[in-house]
Amino acid sequence: MSWIDISHPMNERIATWPEDTPFSYHRAVTKEESGSVNIGDITMSVHTGTHIDAPFHFDDEGKKVLDLDVEVYIGKAEVVDCRGYISIGPEAFEGIDWTGIGRILVKTDASPDPAEFPAEAPYLDPAVAPFLEARGVRLIGMDVPSVDPMDSETLDAHHALFAHGVHILENAALHGVEPGTYDLCALPLALEDADGSPVRAVLKPV
Repeated sequence: MSWIDISHPMNERIATWPEDTPFSYHRAVTKEESGSVNIGDITMSVHTGTHIDAPFHFDDEGKKVLDLDVEVYIGKAEVVDCRGYISIGPEAFEGIDWTGIGRILVKTDASPDPAEFPAEAPYLDPAVAPFLEARGVRLIGMDVPSVDPMDSETLDAHHALFAHGVHILENAALHGVEPGTYDLCALPLALEDADGSPVRAVLKPV
């Protein structure tokens, strides 16, 4: 089976958080000008498209992207159908065989168009954090821009997840991905001082 790309394409149509820097790619040097190569510049928020959050995003003393363990973002993942939920609590994950599963991807289908930023979206109940920790889960991903309510200023789920050792992947493109077990690779860039990073996230059915 081939790998499935669950990353949103990065282009000038992709929606961003209202006050974030929009994505822009500019060809700063053309092959005609240089005689040999095209060279491009990128401007963007690190929370554009499919991305991970580091604790420094919401905690001045928290770890930055380069401090994070890359092994968290590679390994067995379970895609869980949570369509129809608003607040997603532990009950949404009943019946999962947790053997060898260290990552959960939450499929809501609530934000399928990357060009439209949702005014509201499903979110995680902070009670999910200790529940996942007890089952050895180190990463949870969602197909919406945040694990918290879109208007949250306290970011309770962000704080609870990292307090229990659970890392965060947001805005994965899970529309069309069937629930089940996959191999996941969603590596962040090696950004030394960053609070987040875009990722190229891919899944392969197990």
